[in-house]
Order: sequence, then C-alpha cells, then structure tokens
Amino acid sequence: MELSLRAIAYGFAATLVIGLLSGFTVPFTSFTLPTIGYILTGIIGGFVAGYMVTTGTTDGAINGLVATTVGAIFVAIGLVLFNILFTGVFFGLTTFAAAIVIIAIAGIPGALGGAVGSMMHDRSAERAGRPAA
Repeated sequence: MELSLRAIAYGFAATLVIGLLSGFTVPFTSFTLPTIGYILTGIIGGFVAGYMVTTGTTDGAINGLVATTVGAIFVAIGLVLFNILFTGVFFGLTTFAAAIVIIAIAGIPGALGGAVGSMMHDRSAERAGRPAA
C-alpha cells in the first residue's frame, strides 16, 4: 500500500471543486448550477486520484478513498458554515449531522472510482507501450 500525495491532492481538488459548485444558486436570479450527487462526486474524485496512481488497482482504490473522504470533509465544513451564516444555528447543526453520514459513505464511491481510474491508467499505458505496426 502506497499513498501518493500528488494523487490525493488531485482527487481532493476534484472532489472539492465539484462538491462546492454542485447545486449553487446564483444570488438574485433563478439560475441554479446542476446538482451532482455525492456518489458521482466521489466517483469522479476517486477516478482522478486513481488515474494518477501507477502502482496498481488496490493503491488506486485506497488513494481514491482518502482523497474523496478528505474532500468530503472540507465540503461539509463549507456547507455547514454557509448554513449557519444564512439559515441559523439549528439548520447548520442539522446539516452537520447529515454531513457526518455523507462523509462516512463518501469513501465507498471514491474507492470504486479510484480502482477504475487505476485500471484505465494501466490500459492507456499498455496501449502507449505498443509499437506501431
């Protein structure tokens, strides 16, 4: 088992960007960005982390799990703070309780995405190594 900080950083960044931008409403308009669920966000973040790993599918899954879990923690902190600021303490704490469950569940799609990303990286490296006929 090898943790790649570079892969975790890329997966974390992907999870953070997608998680924070998903479902935002532009103030004073009726425009809302498309909502991407936590499962798809975890799969994408895990895929990015897994694709960066070159040591195997298991390491891709572990790096994807770590990246999406850390990303989900930061997204949850941001959402809880926004809810406390704009809706009050009660709804902010309710969001915090829901966020703990989401963080616990976020690692599963991240690990799946990391394993798939690592497999895709291995396949693309295989094709690149073949000589042209």
